[in-house]
Amino acid sequence: MDTDDLSKETYKAILIESEKFNHDLTLQFGLLAEECKDEKDYIQNSLELINELKQMDEDEFPDIFFDEIPDKKILIRVLEKIKKNILKVQEIPIEKRHFDF
Repeated sequence: MDTDDLSKETYKAILIESEKFNHDLTLQFGLLAEECKDEKDYIQNSLELINELKQMDEDEFPDIFFDEIPDKKILIRVLEKIKKNILKVQEIPIEKRHFDF
């Protein structure tokens, strides 16, 4: 799938929120969409990516963040915010989300 296939709610919760913090983080969430079959799968994989990123050591950050390496504590706060956003989106039935089809 492509990020254009996501609902506006999911796109805002994950991609817009990550872009506010760091474009390289947004790229990670964007690339993730290619591996997913639908929005539900994307959301689940995004939660897994959040957990993986939180477990990373700072010496692994250059593999993800090319331009500006963030402080790990700040990154974790942003990831928690994205996770909260995702949980809110999951409360919205799929048929009530807005898509650009």
